[in-house]
Amino acid sequence: MAKRRFGIDVFWCLLVVLLTGEQSFGQQAFITVLDKVSDQPVPFAHVCLEGLKTGITRYSTTSMEGKALNDCREPSKLAVSFVGYATFRDTIEPGASLTIFLNPTVLNMEEVVVTAQYTPEKADKSIYKVEVITSREIELKAATNMADLLKDEVSMNVRQDGVLGTSLKIQGLSGENVKFLVDGVPLIGRMNGNFDLNQINLNNTDRVEIIEGPMSVIYGSNALAGVVNLISRENRFASLSSVANIYIESVGIYNMDASLSIMLKRHTLGISAGRYFFGGYSPPADTGRSQVFKPRRQYFADGYYALRLDRLKIKLSGDYFSELLVDKGDLQPRYYETAFDSYFTTVRYSFRMDLDWKLWKAHLWNMILSWSAYDRIKETFLKDLTTLEEVRTQDPEQQDTSRIRSLMGRLTLAKNDPERKFNYQLGVDLNRERAYGKRILGTGQEIGDYALFFSLRWDPVKALSFQPGFRIIYNTKYQAPLVYAVSGKWAIVHGLSARVSYSKGFRAPTIKELYLSFIDTNHEIYGNPDLKAETSQNVNLTMDLARESGKTAWKLELSGFFNAIRNIITLAQVPGLSSDLEYSYVNLDRYWTTGGQFGAAFSLYPSLNITAGAALTGARVELAGGAHTQGFLFATDVTASASYRFVRPETTLALMYKYTGKQPQPYMDEDSITLGTVGGYNTLDFTATKGFWKNRIRLSVGVKNIFNNQMIPSSGFGGGGHSGGSGDGMAIGYGRTCFIRLTLNFNRYK
Repeated sequence: MAKRRFGIDVFWCLLVVLLTGEQSFGQQAFITVLDKVSDQPVPFAHVCLEGLKTGITRYSTTSMEGKALNDCREPSKLAVSFVGYATFRDTIEPGASLTIFLNPTVLNMEEVVVTAQYTPEKADKSIYKVEVITSREIELKAATNMADLLKDEVSMNVRQDGVLGTSLKIQGLSGENVKFLVDGVPLIGRMNGNFDLNQINLNNTDRVEIIEGPMSVIYGSNALAGVVNLISRENRFASLSSVANIYIESVGIYNMDASLSIMLKRHTLGISAGRYFFGGYSPPADTGRSQVFKPRRQYFADGYYALRLDRLKIKLSGDYFSELLVDKGDLQPRYYETAFDSYFTTVRYSFRMDLDWKLWKAHLWNMILSWSAYDRIKETFLKDLTTLEEVRTQDPEQQDTSRIRSLMGRLTLAKNDPERKFNYQLGVDLNRERAYGKRILGTGQEIGDYALFFSLRWDPVKALSFQPGFRIIYNTKYQAPLVYAVSGKWAIVHGLSARVSYSKGFRAPTIKELYLSFIDTNHEIYGNPDLKAETSQNVNLTMDLARESGKTAWKLELSGFFNAIRNIITLAQVPGLSSDLEYSYVNLDRYWTTGGQFGAAFSLYPSLNITAGAALTGARVELAGGAHTQGFLFATDVTASASYRFVRPETTLALMYKYTGKQPQPYMDEDSITLGTVGGYNTLDFTATKGFWKNRIRLSVGVKNIFNNQMIPSSGFGGGGHSGGSGDGMAIGYGRTCFIRLTLNFNRYK
């Protein structure tokens, strides 16, 4: 009997232990993330826990049920983010369960930005006005390169050239005055002062951050008009992530790329590669063998390794880009079976190391070291069109290789504590660039630019911020003045803010502007070693008002700018050269741009998004102390876009419209400077995007350039070789095209 009772007691004890264990397991602490409007779970949301004492950071993602384990071991800061939602921030205790309602947003007010910030900051808190183009917008535009992405932006003018590629103008300024960065590292390899936007692909880009207006204090030379910073995609949450894209456009574009990344505890490894191809295009009326838009083939690859420790992140990365552009010559007048063909090979590659180290409270030490290389190789062959045999020409002027090597180092120490009235950033910027080749004067030239910069942010009250700063520059070719700036932000009421900035800028001519000669069948561009350095004064003002209520959100923005530049460097036809195709870099005594823009956005969650904007930009030039001058010539741009998302089936339709007004363009005429014009035109694109298999497959189809633009009228130019057009106008596009894009996306989470 006693044994039986003992057995019963043991049974009940074991049952209690099992039930207690089950209850203990069932009471694990979870963070549950729901959509605030629909109450539906938000899967794959990113959860970050940062210890208040140790600073140790833990990352996780929510399950299909919107749940993530709370595994913090001390009171921690909590941040939950996901694309299309405002970031949620709070504190949480160990063992505590919490239900979070994420607020949908499409206005990017909560977007975290890094360009020109002390530390990563929400866009609406930044003292600078930062425009963010997200991965969703990149998909809706079916953009494969920066030319596709920026051509519809209201304050930007994108211009095509058959050989030199596509260039960008911001606030009436272009060329070397627009600084392009990839994760904070300057791109090298400009032609005629501009980057070919067709060479900047977006296959591994997470978002693009743009600041319009001078950023010379923080980024130095080439930043008078603004900064465009491409932020690369980096896997921080998935144990395995893979993406593949196929893009086909009816004009003869065939693109494909793929990427793969693996995360194992604190280590992340990622690689990507692709091939883009364009078969070339000329307007139907042009029956010559030479094409206005030259055929091009691109190969590219990049990779990175990241190590994340408790307070330290180290990232090593590298990239490679190769483009072959074919310039087919017209038939020889005496030998109709032959033609001279030129092949231009562009090779760009770089290696870099990034180091982020969290020091004591609110302090961050960042270091970037980068080495970049750029080669431009020209080869000319006489081609027999009957046998297709090619023979390299013996003329040394038709064979050429130009090389540029760049070494960059940047070290910053920043304090950014929102609880303190004073924060600061102190930095050192070192840049050395060397170019060599037979088209470089003296076969080799080198320029160094070394700077110390400092800025202080003062928040006298919560709603008001001031940020003065200065930059001390040593340039090995030119004497540089002290560059300084002061910016301010006033959060007038909730959702209404004003930003104002004044800055003084400096830009020394680049090696290409000084020493490089570039010659092909359509261009003869000569450097000018007598160029003066540019100096500028700039004022920018922005006001924006945003409101969100329930399922609706809207935003209004008004901005204005004024730029006064001495000795601005421009590429112009110059009297006395032997042909209309010959250009040289010249200084204009004074150059002013001014203007403003208005923008509006409205959204009805989760379906409708509408944006519209208008910009007015004026330019004025003066030569020889006012001897030859011209009043402001203004251009008007208008944009509008709308997208509608059908939840069932998962489909999004998008329309993007832009009117590009008549644009001013300086040129030399006999002994005076004047402004020519490039005519205005309308563009309209349509895209339909559908998701399959829980959005692991995305299919996009659409029509670009619905209005079939190809040539637009222009005045004030010579034969048009440089413009990529003819005496009757300028070629700006391929006409109406259709496209299809297929994206395969697979992620595996722990």
